[in-house]
Amino acid sequence: MTPSPVSSTPILRRTLIWSAGLAAVLAVVAAGIGFAVSGRNGLWSGLAGVLLAFVFLGITAGSILFANRWFGDPLYVQLFFAIVLGGWLLKIGVFVVLMIVLRGQPWIEPLVFFLSLVAGIVMSLVVDVVVLMRMRLPHVSDVELPAVDPDDE
Repeated sequence: MTPSPVSSTPILRRTLIWSAGLAAVLAVVAAGIGFAVSGRNGLWSGLAGVLLAFVFLGITAGSILFANRWFGDPLYVQLFFAIVLGGWLLKIGVFVVLMIVLRGQPWIEPLVFFLSLVAGIVMSLVVDVVVLMRMRLPHVSDVELPAVDPDDE
C-alpha cells in the first residue's frame, strides 16, 4: 500500500491507535469505579460512556481518513466536506437516538455514565493535542519543492 499524500492521514491514524489503547484503559478504570460506586449498573454505565465517546471519536477520524482516499480527484474538496459533514450528521443523529433509548434503561446509572462519557471526551482531546504536538508536520503541507533552482539553469 502506498503512503497517502495527505499530511493529515498519519496524524489521524496515530490518533485512532492511541485513542483505542487509552479508551481500553479508561474503560477498565470507569468500569471499576462504576462497580465500586453503583455495583453492576455502574460497571455497565461506565463501559457504555467510554464506548460511546470512543465510537464518536472514531466516526470523525474515520470519515476524514475515508474522505482522504479521493485526494487528487477534481471533486476532492466537495467529496471531503460531504463525507465529513455526513459523519457529523450521523454522530448527531446517533447521539440523540442513543440518549433517548438509554434515558429510561434500568441499568444506566446517570452520573457514572455522564462522568465516563466526559472522561472519554477529555481523553480524546488530550490524545489529539499530544499527537499533534509530537508529529512533525511542516507549516506548508502537501507541497513539493523543486529539486533544482530555476536560476541555475
